Amino acid sequence: MIAYCGLNCSNCDAYLATQEDNDGKREETAQKWSELYQSEINPEQINCDGCKSDGMKLFHCNMCDIRQCCLSRNVDNCAVCENYGCDTLSGFIKMAPEVGTALEKLRS
Repeated sequence: MIAYCGLNCSNCDAYLATQEDNDGKREETAQKWSELYQSEINPEQINCDGCKSDGMKLFHCNMCDIRQCCLSRNVDNCAVCENYGCDTLSGFIKMAPEVGTALEKLRS
């Protein structure tokens, strides 16, 4: 599953931990992300069925500007948006360059 932002959910540690219902992976992911994002993230927050699902979403998904934008524009992901490359997306790509690569592949 490709998220609205272009991330591949099947490669996401939180998604994998949730699908496997693996508390050890939740702990590892929380520690890794806490360091990476310089924020306190608890294993209990690592539950995600993908931002497009009706199931559990990560703690930030309901506040995610990219997700909200795609929902409001009724687009499957940023690659198909008429405003592709907007400031919000560009900022996220700076933080997660693999997103830009993935979206470019989807655009071609």
